Amino acid sequence: MSVKLTRKDEFAVITLDRQEALNALSAAVLRELAQAFGQVAASDARALIVTGAGAKAFCAGADIKELVGRSMSEQRRDAAFGQGVLACLDELPMPSVAAINGYAFGGGMELALACTFRIAAPTAKMGLPEIKLGLIPGYGGTQRLPRVIGEARALDIIMSGRTLDAEEALRIGLVHRVAEGDVLEAAIAYARQFNAYGLPALRLARDAVKRAHDVPLHEGLRIEADLNTLAFQTGDAAEGMNAFMEKRKPQFKDR
Repeated sequence: MSVKLTRKDEFAVITLDRQEALNALSAAVLRELAQAFGQVAASDARALIVTGAGAKAFCAGADIKELVGRSMSEQRRDAAFGQGVLACLDELPMPSVAAINGYAFGGGMELALACTFRIAAPTAKMGLPEIKLGLIPGYGGTQRLPRVIGEARALDIIMSGRTLDAEEALRIGLVHRVAEGDVLEAAIAYARQFNAYGLPALRLARDAVKRAHDVPLHEGLRIEADLNTLAFQTGDAAEGMNAFMEKRKPQFKDR
């Protein structure tokens, strides 16, 4: 198995372990990831951490050897499959954090973009170099990257195929932190800040922000009002407000 699902305290940890190929995303690895995401979704984990085995690579992208000689229909099918797998990550009921420990290129960067948050090692290198192969990103890079850093910066990165270091990635908002020590431990520490809050409210907040990208402001405000109302109806909201009135720490139950 090239995808390892483990547990670290209250967090699920998925590790890509295909070091001989820099943890590249073969079709088999994508299938394993889909299964692992399903297991995480059904678990009681408070967050998911995604990382790569070894010191060199988070994930170096798609396995190019599998792309050669494909028919158009095969390529369309496999691009849709890869997008679907990463959508499973994007739509998990708990937050996810990419611990980018090395190279994150092509599909690897798209994997990181599908996570809620990204923490990078100081030596991490990132990019979408598909243009250098006469291709464009196919696992969501052209859609998620502009939503994270804006259209102008995304076009610069996608159309040049250039490599970003951790410092630039932090400066433009592609990553949320650059780790001072072990990047996996830094990602876990980052995820731990959300433990005090209920998962329903965290998910509704995330959904409200993400859905606003696709609609005009007045529609986004309507979505926010709808999701705010859903959050208000949860048991966690009642507990949070009662705890505030009673001047005590809330005890959320994720319901």
